[in-house]
Amino acid sequence: MEHQPSRPRSLTDRSRVAVVVVNYRTADLTKRCLTFLQSEKRLLLRLQVVVVDGGSNDGSAEELASAVVDPRYRDWVSLLPMQVNGGFGWANNQAISRLLQQPNPPDFIHLLNPDTEIQEGAVVHLLRYLKKHARVGAVGSQLLDSDGSPSGSAFNFPSLRGELSRGARTGLIDRLLRVPPIAIFPPQAREVDWVTGASVMFRADALREVGLFDEGIFLYHEEIELMWRLRRAGWTVAAEPLSRVRHVGGAATGVHDRKSAGSTTPRRPSYWYRSRSRLFALTRGEMVAFLAYFGWLAGYVVWAARRATGLARGGKPVSHQFRDHVRFARLRRSDAIPAAPAWNEKPRLVPTWMEQGSRDG
Repeated sequence: MEHQPSRPRSLTDRSRVAVVVVNYRTADLTKRCLTFLQSEKRLLLRLQVVVVDGGSNDGSAEELASAVVDPRYRDWVSLLPMQVNGGFGWANNQAISRLLQQPNPPDFIHLLNPDTEIQEGAVVHLLRYLKKHARVGAVGSQLLDSDGSPSGSAFNFPSLRGELSRGARTGLIDRLLRVPPIAIFPPQAREVDWVTGASVMFRADALREVGLFDEGIFLYHEEIELMWRLRRAGWTVAAEPLSRVRHVGGAATGVHDRKSAGSTTPRRPSYWYRSRSRLFALTRGEMVAFLAYFGWLAGYVVWAARRATGLARGGKPVSHQFRDHVRFARLRRSDAIPAAPAWNEKPRLVPTWMEQGSRDG
């Protein structure tokens, strides 16, 4: 039987909390997400929600504009429509910078995917954890699959040996190199390297110190880079399993790690590889990014050799991963140039990755 955390009582300190939901062509899911946030509003009287439409151009902005003026939402939910699809980090930055520059800024900012169903108290549990732990800069929820089972929510940072392992898919290599697991499933709250951006609450003071999301990344790995900066600045990152959020990953992008019956994991788009290369360049330097690129290739060669000799039974060919890695994962000239705006900068109406991409040709 699935464990249900106790419901928190109403807070009395009237903490200023803002939730940011970025929509991209998922208006129905976003409206559904808002209905679940109503229970949090009853617990947090100063809660406000900003819905960012990331240039959907499919009628989503107009549909959401009609939804937020509903009497249930009009006093605490607002819409921020953008003209371009600038990606996850850029869209969140648009809301975060405006929130932090308003006369009465929030103390905490919770990022929440539109394809989520929060269990009652999920936002409150994150808030309470941050209020009890002054040096925690970000805390994430426990995500749940559609059947209620825990999904990957907290993780170890990517590493060179991890890239070799990811390509090789060989238990012996993992044991020899002592490769730590990618995902962590803590039974109780604890410090971790990074947590997913699908449901994470940031301390506003931490964002003021280290800056916002890097806008040289279109999508994927941007929360890892930001949490790397948080930890480097002396903040910590934690996972709080009492905060539980059901998640349908990849609703807007189609990219996820689940396999359905008779199918394989969806092919990753080019920007997944490019953002991973940028992640290594920004956090570990260009040389490590270069070695990570070849580490995965070396691991893949090991896997291919094992499969050719019958040692890797049951594995399916993933030749497109090899081709895509060679084609997309190489460093570009701009990949080592940081592009994380400060909280008090004027929001950029065009993300940096668009400009960098045009310069790199």
